Amino acid sequence: MKSNECPPSVSVILHYDSRNTDMANQFARTLTSIMNQTVLPAEVLVLDGSPDVNFGIETGTIPVRIIPMTDGFSRAMNAALQTACGQFVIYLDNAGSEVVLKQSFTETTLLMTEKYPMLGMLYGDYELVMADQIKEIRLLKHHVGRLRDNQDYGKAFLFSKAALKTVGGFDESLKFKQLYDIRLKLSEKFDLVHIANKINGSLYQIVAESTKHNVFDYLLASKEAQQEAETVLTDHLKRLGAYLSPGQGYRQRPGLNDAYDYLASIIIPVNRRPEFIATALETVFQQTVRAIEVIVVVNGGPLDPTVTEVKKYLPDGALYDPARPPVRLVVSDINNIGLSLDLGVKIARGRYYVQLDSDDRLKPDAVEKILAVYASDEKIGMVIGSYEVWEKKTTGEFIRMEQIPVVTHAEWTEANGRNNLLHINGAGAPRSIPIRIIKEMGYFGINDEPFARNYGEDYDLVLKISEKYRIGRVWEPIYDVIRHSGGTDHSIDQNTIDRNDEAKDYMRMETVRRRIRLNNAKSNR
Repeated sequence: MKSNECPPSVSVILHYDSRNTDMANQFARTLTSIMNQTVLPAEVLVLDGSPDVNFGIETGTIPVRIIPMTDGFSRAMNAALQTACGQFVIYLDNAGSEVVLKQSFTETTLLMTEKYPMLGMLYGDYELVMADQIKEIRLLKHHVGRLRDNQDYGKAFLFSKAALKTVGGFDESLKFKQLYDIRLKLSEKFDLVHIANKINGSLYQIVAESTKHNVFDYLLASKEAQQEAETVLTDHLKRLGAYLSPGQGYRQRPGLNDAYDYLASIIIPVNRRPEFIATALETVFQQTVRAIEVIVVVNGGPLDPTVTEVKKYLPDGALYDPARPPVRLVVSDINNIGLSLDLGVKIARGRYYVQLDSDDRLKPDAVEKILAVYASDEKIGMVIGSYEVWEKKTTGEFIRMEQIPVVTHAEWTEANGRNNLLHINGAGAPRSIPIRIIKEMGYFGINDEPFARNYGEDYDLVLKISEKYRIGRVWEPIYDVIRHSGGTDHSIDQNTIDRNDEAKDYMRMETVRRRIRLNNAKSNR
């Protein structure tokens, strides 16, 4: 730094709700952590305070100013940024959780502004303080595929004021997704820098109760919030050049006049679930469409007990019935879901693949409704259904989980579904794809993508198909997802969650880059 240059300075912005009596002690501890920094901030700006509020702490020589938040978060933030004297601002999202900074937080983050001249936002790992333990939370590093609106970036951020000004500040029309929006906007022009922790290297603490991971959390968000997230993402994709306009690139699906032995091949990959497979097969036998086959791919090797159960339905088996759709068995000793699906696809004699997980169930009219959607439009290259969530009790009884509504993935609209999918971790179930298109797209993933571990094997396939074909939908429930103690989404540790997110975010990154190329090729014609 030249001698005549001023060192970078920082203003701190945080929340105080004078109507919330429980917040007083939390705020005092947060403010104390600010005042105890090894490098003090230039000022503290408090959102939603009132002139007569008593913070309960001596602020010393650091000025504390109140920014009323009567007209919403974005307007208050823009007002704070306009008056802030620092070149950078630390924003603490402490409205719902207590945030306590480590003493070196300000010093560390200001150092990073010198290291990264194009820094737009800095975030870091944190410690989650619960009643009887401290849990280290490690966040994922940002890249262009980090498009989920619910991804954890923590609750303490350093922003460059100049960068925020460049992107127009906080969007005052938004009610729910202001930080999601500003993060995406900053990422288009500036660096989003992450400081990781191995042991005792977190930047701050959050005092809150930990919540269990729930794959259905997104269903609890209001429709208004979901639609706002879609708008934010769509605008971001347009600015990147990765947006696909309605109908863009759709073509006629191949094989319309080809002859097939069956209308559909239902493929079931399974590993050591002998107690479930009979129920899954029975739902195939009950289909209203009879011109179907079922291919069971057991990937636990020949000693997998599921093999014995499936053999009962083969010719000469105790439960064989020639009047039923035929059952075919493939045995592999490699536990790889995508590979299992591909092995089934290789021998399928049906026109369409239909998904069925070994511990789930098809409704009796599932195949019938899927085929009707294909018949409605020759440009449909994939059909996705809707499902109910059931629970299998230890007694063997199946109970409908009424608290979870029918999962329709209604965010998949005709006009914008394939864009909106980029911030949603799932597309719906069951999924059906013409066998010809699966092969055209290069089959299901077989854990050959970075981070993939028997997860997301068809997510990338959905993204690729949606770029060339229309996605048809069945809005009525035609599938039962069964939750049970042995399910892959029942109890997931944080490392598995992060690995799964890394896998799909990598697929999203590749999709963004591919769609930019598609649009560039289109504009150059």
